[in-house]
Amino acid sequence: MKTPTEIRPVAGKLGILLPGLGAVATTFIAGVEMIRQGMAEPVGSLTQMGTIRLGKRTDNRSPRISDFVPLASLDSIEFGAWDLFPDDAFTAASKAGVLSKEHLASVKGFLEGIHPMEAVFDKGYVKRLDGPHVKTGATKMDLAEQLMADIARFKKERGVDRCVAVWCGSTEVYRPLTPVHATLEAFEKGLRENSDDIAPSAIYAYACIRSGVPYANGAPNLSVDFPAMHELARREGIPIAGKDFKTGQTLMKTILAPGFKARLLGLEGWYSTNILGNRDGEVLDDPESFKSKEVSKLGVLEHIFQPHLHPKLYGHYSHVVRINYYPPRGDNKEGWDNIDIFGWLNYPMQIKIDFLCRDSILAAPIVLDLALFLDLAHRAGMAGTQEWLSFYFKSPMTAEGLYPEHDLFIQLMKLKNTLRWMKGEDLITHLGLEYYD
Repeated sequence: MKTPTEIRPVAGKLGILLPGLGAVATTFIAGVEMIRQGMAEPVGSLTQMGTIRLGKRTDNRSPRISDFVPLASLDSIEFGAWDLFPDDAFTAASKAGVLSKEHLASVKGFLEGIHPMEAVFDKGYVKRLDGPHVKTGATKMDLAEQLMADIARFKKERGVDRCVAVWCGSTEVYRPLTPVHATLEAFEKGLRENSDDIAPSAIYAYACIRSGVPYANGAPNLSVDFPAMHELARREGIPIAGKDFKTGQTLMKTILAPGFKARLLGLEGWYSTNILGNRDGEVLDDPESFKSKEVSKLGVLEHIFQPHLHPKLYGHYSHVVRINYYPPRGDNKEGWDNIDIFGWLNYPMQIKIDFLCRDSILAAPIVLDLALFLDLAHRAGMAGTQEWLSFYFKSPMTAEGLYPEHDLFIQLMKLKNTLRWMKGEDLITHLGLEYYD
């Protein structure tokens, strides 16, 4: 058993800052308030409902995670947001159409009190949206400084001791890494010179980290996943995590694919299509934004199946991903998968999945868990990429040169072992030989 990590105690209020006050963010905020009022249960949240085994199976020690590590309480949370539309959280939630009128009515007064700050927005990065509630500035550095001023003002006005930020905005167009992303010096020069290669999400990430705010990226945008931002996070001692919330179809892939690999069932092809009608679906109807999402989704199977280790089983499969904007579906996304596998003597089999999921309902508890775990990591002195939070992402960030772990069950083991490590408990290996000695 190791010495426990020194974790600063929970004290005062935690501000959760949300770039993007759309379907995911308003569903998250409304849900937390309903849970605080005793009107709902935090279903899907590991921090609120999950347990963690400590010691041997025969020890019968399985406390709730929230009782094991010092997490901020829901009652201590204050919400802040930025958005390119000026709608308060109640109006935005009503337009999103995720929650019922009855649920929204129960927290209407609370939601009406949350007004977004002006957004940093560039239509060149999100071509299907436009809004009037945006910042203007001579340079991108000026915009970053305005965001830093927003954070300082929010903390003062709400009496907040510390903050975390979780990106809940739209998917930006795909852009590869360029020299401006290589070093912090180059990035800050790019901010001052209005480099077109610096996306709005990266400006938010820079402003948050400079303000001492841990940052999680819920979209496939570069945002914090490039060397300059890693350098800044390490320098400032700030934990970061990303990217792209793992909700519907990719969640199913990271559940099923490890099972196929465990039983050494071969794969001929995996065809995935989605229909989605919310703002995210509208944004992804643009091919350049879809490219960002496609890159995020396509890497999952390759890393799980490791075709270089199993060429006869996974060396030549076809993997196709499609997303179609279909307004009548709203936030109730439908993910349809056709999976062609083969078994003993190469005999073919098929699996069909039709997952009629609710995108924001699946994403909301992820936002909560990431916010609370990042705050914990910050108080524990953990800086830079938090790979133990890969459990929540489609395209987990890792150290340079290290392939990401996509297997959901390995990710969960990594997360829980990190919590055990923080508290000085023995890590669980599941070897089990000690019961038979």
